[in-house]
Amino acid sequence: MKLKPASTILEEQEQHYNHLTQTWHRDENSKQAFYEFFGATIRNPNTRIAYLYAVRSFFNWAAELGISDERDIDALLVSRWVDDQLEIHSVPTVKQRLAALKMLFNHLVLRKIVDQNPVFSVRPPTYSVRTGKTPHLTSLEARKLMESIDIGTIKGLRDRALIALMTYTFARIGAALKLQTEDLYWQDGRLWVRLSEKGGRIHALPCHHKLELWLTEYLTQGGLNAFKEGFVFRTIDRKTKQLSETPLSQSNAYMMVRKRAKEAGIKTEICNHTFRATGITAFLENNGTLERAAKIANHASTKTTQLYDRRMDNIFQADVEKIQI
Repeated sequence: MKLKPASTILEEQEQHYNHLTQTWHRDENSKQAFYEFFGATIRNPNTRIAYLYAVRSFFNWAAELGISDERDIDALLVSRWVDDQLEIHSVPTVKQRLAALKMLFNHLVLRKIVDQNPVFSVRPPTYSVRTGKTPHLTSLEARKLMESIDIGTIKGLRDRALIALMTYTFARIGAALKLQTEDLYWQDGRLWVRLSEKGGRIHALPCHHKLELWLTEYLTQGGLNAFKEGFVFRTIDRKTKQLSETPLSQSNAYMMVRKRAKEAGIKTEICNHTFRATGITAFLENNGTLERAAKIANHASTKTTQLYDRRMDNIFQADVEKIQI
């Protein structure tokens, strides 16, 4: 899925706010409660817009049934909405939307806008997954991709360094793009990287020798070694063809990795998160333990790390070829 620019997210957020204000708020207290929930209790902008969309979707659905007051919503109505949602959306999407609604009504109860949470007794749909859906690359494909990049330009050096960072540190794209020059430092004769992960968690780890080399080349050629602060990964100025002051966005990174993969002849429909799964799988294939992989990925549980383990894919491919007809 293509990621949206921050400006687009803010525009959509304002549209959802205005719609909810005009349609559902009975008074200023109710209006303020809605604004507090989305503006103060949810810090991640992507989560905020997803929850706004979910809440607006529910209230639009309720309005079509002639319900326009939060106090008239009960568990049976919410359960009926869940059944309708399952006909057009995946189970994970419906679970997320139900979670958004539950959190909202918890806040409305605290603000005494409604007496009880109608979502509390609604059982969410069951969903179990052992392997994630994120597309990944084999070690051979990942190597082919990084080696195919033309490093005769600063853009090529930047792209190779960014892809290598996500692959060798298992970093999320958000953490990689927030990286500052001061977050790269030398310790014990090795370059270290300090990543700002979700939930405000700071995660530091040493660089793989290839990543160290490629980051150093990029920083040197881009003139970033002279800066004590500033974003590491930046856009390219169209006139000068050099690094600008503007940080690279997730949507730009998405288009970049897709383009680089196509140029390298890779057929897999990759995304920014692909390299996290690629790195973890390569680590485990080379006798790395699940516990250490979780430590590098900064996962709180190895169950999360297991979603990125794609070693079984190779086994399944070998098994399929045994079907001799």
